[in-house]
Amino acid sequence: MIRRIIVLLAVATVTLGGAARAVAAQPDLNEQDKKFLVQLHRVDLTEIQAGNLAQRRSTDRSITDLGKILVDDHTKLDESVRQVAQKAGVPLPEDPNANQRQQLAELSRLTGQVFDNVWLAAMITGHRQTLDRLDQELSEGSSPEVKKLAEDARPVVREHLNMLRKARGGPMSPSPSPSPSPSGPMSPSPTGTMSPGQEGTMSPGQEGTMSPAPSPGGTG
Repeated sequence: MIRRIIVLLAVATVTLGGAARAVAAQPDLNEQDKKFLVQLHRVDLTEIQAGNLAQRRSTDRSITDLGKILVDDHTKLDESVRQVAQKAGVPLPEDPNANQRQQLAELSRLTGQVFDNVWLAAMITGHRQTLDRLDQELSEGSSPEVKKLAEDARPVVREHLNMLRKARGGPMSPSPSPSPSPSGPMSPSPTGTMSPGQEGTMSPGQEGTMSPAPSPGGTG
């Protein structure tokens, strides 16, 4: 009996020791790291849905091609986000936030040139804001693994921005980004334009805010 208790205690010690090492091996996350993982995941989810919308709603080949690129690249980026978050024990949401879902629905009601113009403006401003968040993580984050996510995502997001600007006929090199507004992504204004949003996606603003014809949803 005594021998069995000793064996059980030995097994428990080994198991607990392994668990302690596993906990110690997890990256040391601060609040910025945790917030960034959630934000980047929601950006990826929103960009994937926006890219799918472009492929379905646009008749412009350059826009549909860009939509496919967004879907492919943000799907790959999000795989890395999910892996790091799982290892760090950070729960991720299953969907974009309420504002992002609302604005995706509004985009889905647009067609033709109006859709193309609003979509491009939204994607340009959204990618500029995402670059701001990547830079914030690089300067304020504490986890090497999470900061590596930001470092790896930065050239991808910058390349997307250049391609979007080229499709829009604007400059190729990114200009300084404005601070994001707390109003939520692509928030409709009384004039029918859309303002920058909190999550860094789908928020046309300084890069070419426009007033498209009214849609069934009452925005742009």
